[in-house]
Amino acid sequence: MLTIEPGNLTHDQIESYLADPGQINLNDACFAEVAKSRATVDYLIEQGASVYGLNTGFGLLATKKISTEDLAQLQVNLVRSHSAGCGELLDDRSVRLIMLLKLASLARGYSGVRTEVIGILTEFLNRNLLPCIPSKGSVGASGDLAPLAHMSLALIGEGRIRVEGNIVPATKALQVAGIKPLALGPKEGLALLNGTQVSTALALDALYKTQRTFQAAIVTGAMTLDAAKGSDGPFDPRIHEIRNHQSQIACAAMYRKLLAGSPLRESHRDDDHRVQDPYSLRCQPQVMGACLDSIHHASRVLIREANAVSDNPLVFTDDNSMISGGNFHAEPVAIVADMLAVAIAEIGSLSERRIALLIDRHLSELPSFLTANSGLNSGFMIPQVTAAALASENKHLASPVSVDSLPTSANQEDHVSMATYAARRLHAMIENTNTILAIELLAACEGIDFREPDTSMPLQELHARVRNLVPRFSEDRPFHEDIEKIRLNIIGHQQLDASLR
Repeated sequence: MLTIEPGNLTHDQIESYLADPGQINLNDACFAEVAKSRATVDYLIEQGASVYGLNTGFGLLATKKISTEDLAQLQVNLVRSHSAGCGELLDDRSVRLIMLLKLASLARGYSGVRTEVIGILTEFLNRNLLPCIPSKGSVGASGDLAPLAHMSLALIGEGRIRVEGNIVPATKALQVAGIKPLALGPKEGLALLNGTQVSTALALDALYKTQRTFQAAIVTGAMTLDAAKGSDGPFDPRIHEIRNHQSQIACAAMYRKLLAGSPLRESHRDDDHRVQDPYSLRCQPQVMGACLDSIHHASRVLIREANAVSDNPLVFTDDNSMISGGNFHAEPVAIVADMLAVAIAEIGSLSERRIALLIDRHLSELPSFLTANSGLNSGFMIPQVTAAALASENKHLASPVSVDSLPTSANQEDHVSMATYAARRLHAMIENTNTILAIELLAACEGIDFREPDTSMPLQELHARVRNLVPRFSEDRPFHEDIEKIRLNIIGHQQLDASLR
């Protein structure tokens, strides 16, 4: 059971819920704040003042006053009209996190919704009723309007819901579950639609995947260094201490830990023939440390956003006011998503260069393309080409998204963040980089198999895990399935070492 204390969600709680979605509930203390917020909304309706989103139209139509008897219909029309998304549906993991973040935000008591809204979101999650949300159609300002509208459509008994992998009409799903559709009250449709929860959920999920990718790159890079008979001199702590980048220092320590006691390293310590290793070996702490700094910064920003109130207008009970602002603008998410994109691309780019080094006999002093009978066998020739293709694709995907903006709503919403796409594209980039790392790990293990003596104990254990899944490439065979086995079973399952958090 996950008990949500609004405003105090942690990364550990979110990751745990994503890994094993179970029952959730809310800290009881939040309901008093929700009720007070709703009382302010009711008070303002009674006063008859024009308040954006409560008794006016939306966007450029904010000057249109809506009669009291039409306030509920206004909210239903908002949900229906904004359900204009397109593209593939978001996966179950993303939808659960979107709803969890929306629930946590509304429960802070600044959105003016009734407890019934909190209740139905909780019930949807606990009953595994997942609205069908198209992945495209948000510009990440005024909130993630279209995707959150599709989420809200299911709450009112319209649209579609995915139940245990099957897509059914919302009316049928709710009827089977014995749940009464939500009858929206004033302000509630807008509170559900405004917010950065889609962008934030996609970025958070990408952050956790990037952490695993990062750790996989550290251990794979260490394996490659030993397979290439590289030097561990560049990881000497004195080098990194005098630069004083803490993430670089931590990464260098991790490489030293992974390589410690390697008989293979000791076998050539006194006769190193290369004065200096290529940058892809020697500068790993510098490059990976810079990437880790970006990951750390993204982690801090995204957990703040996960706990934020990001709809509009906001309800303040101290003076019974509703104030329009711009917390729905997802620029913080967009910028850190761009930072993660650069880090993901760089991790993959560095890995691809190490693959190229391993297959080049002049650099690695291993058999050409890591095959004993080259010519008859092509070995790792084309896997490196695949890695190069993916690394190049990532370079294009890493172009900043946050600097792009197209005005919407007849120029009322004249600057937008594009955070939703900025976060969504990270997942394709991570898959690309994980595939590159899988190729490198296979190549590094092949290189180790050509060497004597053996590598360090941590790397021997990693080598054994690879060989339990994939045998040596003594002669040519299709690579695809072997690469996928390593990507899915090893690369995607690394956990960030505690020393790097």
